[in-house]
Amino acid sequence: MHGASPDKTSRNRIYIELRRSIITGHRVPGERLSVEQLAENYGTSVTPIRDALQMLSEAGLVTIKPRSGYFVTRITLKKLRDLLELREILEIASVERAAMRITEAQLTALERVHQGYCGDDDEAYDRYTEENRLFHFLIAQASGNQELAEALAHLHDRLARFMVICRAGQKMEATHASIVQALRAHDVAAAREAIQVELLGTRSVILEFVIQQKGETWQLDS
Repeated sequence: MHGASPDKTSRNRIYIELRRSIITGHRVPGERLSVEQLAENYGTSVTPIRDALQMLSEAGLVTIKPRSGYFVTRITLKKLRDLLELREILEIASVERAAMRITEAQLTALERVHQGYCGDDDEAYDRYTEENRLFHFLIAQASGNQELAEALAHLHDRLARFMVICRAGQKMEATHASIVQALRAHDVAAAREAIQVELLGTRSVILEFVIQQKGETWQLDS
């Protein structure tokens, strides 16, 4: 059985590290990502760099401009608000349907998502963001609609760098536990209320931070 090719291994490692640098804010919106410079930094050919950047583009974190190169994706305030509104629509539809259909095995999977709070460094918040994405993806899967689950997962990819702003690592597990409790009771109203509490808190923190501290960087005047 053959192992992964060196290029594929490099691509995946570069993707993970670049993604972390973007969602934790070390690479800012609009920043140009030089393929040649990245290849030199990672000690690789340009092929795994381009592959990793393509993956980041598909996740909505990198914008590819023909004849110009690769850039950390910028976003307008209008688009950010639209994405947060879309998230609310999809999350509520997801949790309401899941409350009626979720199985014991799916509930157990949700309860096992979180590995626990381990600090506030970049690596930890990268993990919290992934755990949050998985948690909501599993709820959407429990709704019985795989297209809904995949759409929500892609939306979480696009919002990942904003989710880090919330710094919710210490309270995320407790917030999600209340959602699981409502799902376990198959209580549609309680599940909707629990997820709305999370959504409202997330939206408020993100918009306040971006508008007050990062307006110029995030191109909010567009």
